Amino acid sequence: MDSWSDYYHRRITNHQTTFLEEQCLYDHLLDRVRVESPEELLARFRMLFVNGTGYSDHEVWQALKQIVESPFVEKDFKFILNRSSHIFINHWLMQPRLHGAIPELVDLFDVAPNGQSRSRTSQRLRELVQGFRESEQCMSLRRLAHVVGQAPEWASASGNKPLGTLIRRYPCLYNHNLLTTDSTDEQRRQIRQIRRHVQRQFERDLSRYATYKLLEGGIQAGETASKHARSPKNPTLLSDRHLDRALQQFGGKIDGSNTYRDLAQRFLTYSSHACSYRDFKDDLYEYLVSSIDSKYGKNQFNQRLYGYIHAILPEHDSQYLNDVLLIGTCRKLLSFLVVESAQSPNHGIFVDLTGNLGITTTIGLLLKIVLICRKVKPYLEKQFAILFKHYETCAQESVTWLINSLENLNVAFSINFGTLSL
Repeated sequence: MDSWSDYYHRRITNHQTTFLEEQCLYDHLLDRVRVESPEELLARFRMLFVNGTGYSDHEVWQALKQIVESPFVEKDFKFILNRSSHIFINHWLMQPRLHGAIPELVDLFDVAPNGQSRSRTSQRLRELVQGFRESEQCMSLRRLAHVVGQAPEWASASGNKPLGTLIRRYPCLYNHNLLTTDSTDEQRRQIRQIRRHVQRQFERDLSRYATYKLLEGGIQAGETASKHARSPKNPTLLSDRHLDRALQQFGGKIDGSNTYRDLAQRFLTYSSHACSYRDFKDDLYEYLVSSIDSKYGKNQFNQRLYGYIHAILPEHDSQYLNDVLLIGTCRKLLSFLVVESAQSPNHGIFVDLTGNLGITTTIGLLLKIVLICRKVKPYLEKQFAILFKHYETCAQESVTWLINSLENLNVAFSINFGTLSL
């Protein structure tokens, strides 16, 4: 049982020794957030959790003291502090003018406490807050601060800044990078709302850019942006040339007569007549390798892909294809092509594909899988969220391949799953 499951189980079975104290803390913060300004709330949060001394409400301080002295506090504190933080954050998220307070609150976790800790409780509390900085809950708060604390135009590339500062640009990562196992229903609802807003804004900007290019013949003629001083701004971090290619690739007829969606539909129609799951896997292999450069494919990759596909669920080879088999097959393929798992973030194949086929073609290969099984789209988003977390502290200039992959993924998703049509 993981730490959240253990914590939750103790709460619902009344084995949580500090249940009443936690509720006292949450009720107090909920009461204050309704009547105090962000400045007052930030000062209160700092005094209560960061300094750990001099808090004016004796009952609340005693409740926090009981929590800190609990035998479970080492495992539970990250959930308690995360929920306490979100009581303020959830309120501020409902009012855009207050969004700026969210990064300020998150920054408090890096602020040195004022004064000496005059009690064992204060010292222990400071140690717990320091430990919270390394938790997934704190990392998610930092990512959320990057999302809501930046205007869209601020989320631009800067070589020496960490990759993590670009999180706002990638709404497909929000569910897995801004939420944690202990996120409440309200937090999930708000993240969905933020995701929809950012995604729609990107699609509007991309539509304006693409429409202008098409009307001016920019894509077909390969004209540069310098000839169009009044052209809409490129909303991606790709060069105009690379964005134009992505628009053509993901929205145009890639083989002269079919779009990715056309090919996916033709494959689904054809494979529905497969006599067995094994026959389906043969068809799936042919469907995928048709997008792979023959020179690269013949250099072991095609053979490796064929072997991997036929090693998926071999015990079902004689059965007819069904939704469960389709979803399971596509999920395993995405793990093979992108990244194994969060616990084993091996992604050598993906790096090799992007380096040899090119990033746009590689994202197209992944798109072919998602278009034949749309239920695995969240799983592909999770795969890229794993990569983003793995590299988020790295300088942007050292992971341009991942940035360009995410930019291409944004374009591919907007055209094939969003409101954008070309």
